[in-house]
Amino acid sequence: MKTVFVTVGTTSFDELILTITTSDAFQALKARGYERVVLQVGRGSVLPAPQSGPDLTLEAFCFKESISEDIGRADLVISHAGAGSCLEALGAGKPLLVVVNDKLMDNHQLELARQLQKDSHLLYCTCSTLTETLRTMDLSVLVPFSPAQTTHFAHFLDKALGVQ
Repeated sequence: MKTVFVTVGTTSFDELILTITTSDAFQALKARGYERVVLQVGRGSVLPAPQSGPDLTLEAFCFKESISEDIGRADLVISHAGAGSCLEALGAGKPLLVVVNDKLMDNHQLELARQLQKDSHLLYCTCSTLTETLRTMDLSVLVPFSPAQTTHFAHFLDKALGVQ
């Protein structure tokens, strides 16, 4: 079963959860052959009820000790732009679509997502462009980000945070 795993890490990003569970987003996912959506909603206040339909199954949870199995089973990971979540998905070799929370002040997440997209490791969007991105994205352009590249990731993070 072709699966999408959506994670917000340990934070709250209700806008992402609400956007990915719209009928338009579900239609875009179904059009790409995805049949199962698993949501990790973190500290958010939105916990969608499980759904099991002929076209799409939806599961949701707040936290688990580890989400590595969920990432491992996913054919696509959609994540907030937290460094830890990005690194875990990229390290697992999964296609990654990062949704930047454009409501955050001093948004270093955007800088990180922008750099990793520039280097073809992921695609990024915002909640307002998520559905259109799901419709038009080309995952074949992505270049694997091997776990051995953690120093590169640290460099990206330093660059994004203006440490260098």
